[in-house]
Amino acid sequence: MKPISWKEFDKFLLYVGCIYDRQKGDHRIYWRSDLKRPIVLPMYKNLPKFVIKNNIRLLGLTNKEYLEILKKI
Repeated sequence: MKPISWKEFDKFLLYVGCIYDRQKGDHRIYWRSDLKRPIVLPMYKNLPKFVIKNNIRLLGLTNKEYLEILKKI
């Protein structure tokens, strides 16, 4: 897994059914009905691995599923 831009991760979140809710400062907030808490996406040029991994875990996906989805989009 490598760092990606926030715009690429935005496409990923929309692909897996998340809806853009709002923005506060340089953080975008996404929501999906089955989530216990919102996904917070900082608008960094390259997202650190820990941000990606935490958000993947919140979505209930594995690293392998995440990488397969990235290839599709």
